Amino acid sequence: MRMFPRPPALVLCLALAASAQVARAQNSQPPSDTLADGRNSTAPSSPTTESLPDLVRRVKTSVVSVLTYDAKGEPLISGTGFFVRAGEVVTNMHVIKGAHRVEIHTLDGKGRTFPVAGALAVDDEADLALLKVELPAERSKPLPMTTSIPDEGEKVFLIGNPLRLEGSVSDGIVSAIREVPDLGRIIQTTAPVSHGNSGSPLFNMRGQVIGIVTVKVTNGQNINLALGVSRITGLKRGDVMTFDQVASRNRSATQPEVLAELWYRGGIDSLWLGNYDSALSYFETAANRNPRRPETWIQIGFCKVKQGRNEEAIRAYKRALQLKPNSAEGHNKLGDAYFYAGRFDEAIASYKDAARVQPDQAEAYYNLGLAYLEIGDRAAALAQSKLLEPIDPDLNRKLLVELQR
Repeated sequence: MRMFPRPPALVLCLALAASAQVARAQNSQPPSDTLADGRNSTAPSSPTTESLPDLVRRVKTSVVSVLTYDAKGEPLISGTGFFVRAGEVVTNMHVIKGAHRVEIHTLDGKGRTFPVAGALAVDDEADLALLKVELPAERSKPLPMTTSIPDEGEKVFLIGNPLRLEGSVSDGIVSAIREVPDLGRIIQTTAPVSHGNSGSPLFNMRGQVIGIVTVKVTNGQNINLALGVSRITGLKRGDVMTFDQVASRNRSATQPEVLAELWYRGGIDSLWLGNYDSALSYFETAANRNPRRPETWIQIGFCKVKQGRNEEAIRAYKRALQLKPNSAEGHNKLGDAYFYAGRFDEAIASYKDAARVQPDQAEAYYNLGLAYLEIGDRAAALAQSKLLEPIDPDLNRKLLVELQR
């Protein structure tokens, strides 16, 4: 009879520990829904067996059309938005850009039109605007949102105002997930999108918002994009700004800063579409115009990693950290460049710096776990899983799968 060697006791213990954590993760409750300020939603969880028509009926009244007008009262473009709190609607920034007056039209019953008092928050880089709407609180039911990243192939649907056809529904699947540093996750979906869908909520099949649609021009079919809701939850509300004030915010910037910002935005648009060569050209031009912006160097490093130019990426990330030493994103991305260059000890040091600067950054612990696995330190990888579990159970499940390989 052939005798098989007995596995070392430490390996057995680690495997059992990882298996036990996987079991606990699988039995854990799904992540709680969040509102735009990160608070838990009081909306009851929905059964996963709801049909698409049932889901649409339940969430549609929280979606609105966004209508914009110039100073003469002439209509400009229209878009879509949805309630994140009573009296507060999120939409795309480009929907309201250049508007003098904005209204929303609700989709409940026959629908009604309400004036928008102004913007509570704007995020130009993420193309987001949080609007203050003057309407009775009972007519603005917030939608539950989840920051959990959907799986590729997962079914999704959206509701919007394409070509002013209010309340139109389309469905599809998640075809890819991409990342844009300092912005968040980009969800690519096959759900049909047209002009007017900008600002539409993208739903999972539990009726939770997983992203906000932004219409981008592409040369392919069924390549439609939404920004994950994490950026929405990070919007910081301030005093209400009129739309004239929104338009005048950047007029005091110097000419080089304005030009650098335009090139930077072009790079972000290219990253949305996964065009890293084009994005790098934009970001390098932006860096020449304004070399003091750390985010530009982070984006340059990210593009160079995607091109396999890891040593150049390391230099770009170090430049960013010289400008902003406490950038968790910078430390984390520097760790990625070291990781892909096979310099795992330096990657671990950078990921630790990211976790030190931002202790609740789940990605740093996940990356640490993977880096420890690369050098064969399963005990250290399992320790990262224990730190990650209370921060991001979904991401921890992915790390545990790697631990069990």
